[in-house]
Amino acid sequence: MTQHERPGSARRDELLERAYRYALAHGLAELSLRPLAAAIGSSPRVLLFLFGSKDELIRALLGRARVDELAALRRAREAGGADDFVAAVRTTWGWLVDPAHRPMLVLWVEAYGRSLSEPDGPWAGFARQTVTDWLGLLTEVQRGADADADADADAGPDPALGLAVLRGALLDLLATGDAERATAVVERYLRLIGAAAR
Repeated sequence: MTQHERPGSARRDELLERAYRYALAHGLAELSLRPLAAAIGSSPRVLLFLFGSKDELIRALLGRARVDELAALRRAREAGGADDFVAAVRTTWGWLVDPAHRPMLVLWVEAYGRSLSEPDGPWAGFARQTVTDWLGLLTEVQRGADADADADADAGPDPALGLAVLRGALLDLLATGDAERATAVVERYLRLIGAAAR
């Protein structure tokens, strides 16, 4: 059995959830097993037994963060409607701009950056996977997404452009805290694509 195939257990799941809450509060960049273990009521030895290595623990934490991300995307898709691109982008942005989600989004940005600068580390593939996840949502709700794949590329909103606007506005929001300005950018984009669709 490889480290990637370590068996699950109730104790492992419990400690993973506690470690995830710790990571939301403290980040992953300087994660050290000893303070983490002390904070979550465990020991470095137990964490290494359950997760195999610090890298495997980080991978598990990134997987846990992705569960939250995918749940948020699903909720946004359901709230926005099955085929309303503007509503999906607006609902997704509403979730992103909510201060309650800031810790998870800061963790996401940290992991995204580390996956680019350390492509062979435990962060490997995180950025690519999250792009795939978000593009998947926007493509599913794109008007005409189920139409012939050979249809004119300019026939409806471009999911990649929608993703670029959301990601850019999110980075702006996290850097400046200016939710009003970032939201205005997203709304301007939505007005432009709404006008183009008419």
